[in-house]
Amino acid sequence: MTKLLVVRLSALGDVIHTIPAVVALRERYDDIAWAVETPYRELVEIVAKVKAIPVSLKKWSLTNVNDARKNVRGFDVAIDFQGLIKSALLARVSGAKERIGFAQKHIKEKPAAWFLTREVNIDASKHVVDWNLQLAGVTTMPEVDFAPFATGELDSGGAVILLPGAGRPEKIWPAERFRALAQRLGDRALVVWGPGEEERARAIGARMTPKTSLRELAKLLKTASLVIGGDTGPLHLADALGTKVIGLHGPTNPRRNGPYSQLHRCISTYGTTKRMESIEVDDVLAMIE
Repeated sequence: MTKLLVVRLSALGDVIHTIPAVVALRERYDDIAWAVETPYRELVEIVAKVKAIPVSLKKWSLTNVNDARKNVRGFDVAIDFQGLIKSALLARVSGAKERIGFAQKHIKEKPAAWFLTREVNIDASKHVVDWNLQLAGVTTMPEVDFAPFATGELDSGGAVILLPGAGRPEKIWPAERFRALAQRLGDRALVVWGPGEEERARAIGARMTPKTSLRELAKLLKTASLVIGGDTGPLHLADALGTKVIGLHGPTNPRRNGPYSQLHRCISTYGTTKRMESIEVDDVLAMIE
């Protein structure tokens, strides 16, 4: 039996975008494990239905590196969906003789390709979900069900969820714009926030959810009538759950990084200023209508 190691460590949106490729790979491999950052362990196991190998490599330490190295050994094939030096190193120390990844021109950290035995050229004009499918050698999108992941007592009650945070400052829509939008939405607005985002969320001045786990967040997103936010993991999770979304894009290209099944519901300045500040409240209200 051929043992396959999948490497895509983080972040939330990237893990979500990798899941379809891994689901498709289950048809070719009976034994698949996925090296992923600990917070996404349940997501991988419940939705992709493969074994998760939790690692903690966001913060480098000798202990974390040694633990990861011990846990990823004994594989025949490794596919690096991340294209970073640390992900390529994990593939290398897994013992896999066949190590597959994106061609060097497609990855951020070019030396990562040195650890591969096979580089795959892909059509870079497509969405990152399609990148991952191409890397896996898949031609059709498999059926993926995220619904079992959305559990918990919290329910948004059909609210319009606002996501004020993002992984990088340049992807954040100004809080005053969210505040003006919330005022127009009235009682329908509900602000959902994550680690380090509470102050920004409070500045919007609308109803806020309590601190949530990832699965509670999924339940809130699934029960919303609409989710509005930038290029951030929760927006992609909402899209994967089948909830209507509006994606706000400035520095990232929605054709590559937008909500995969709802690219027509993106407001983008990528082709002009690439600035989130260039997106007006009226632009969002028009899209809502």
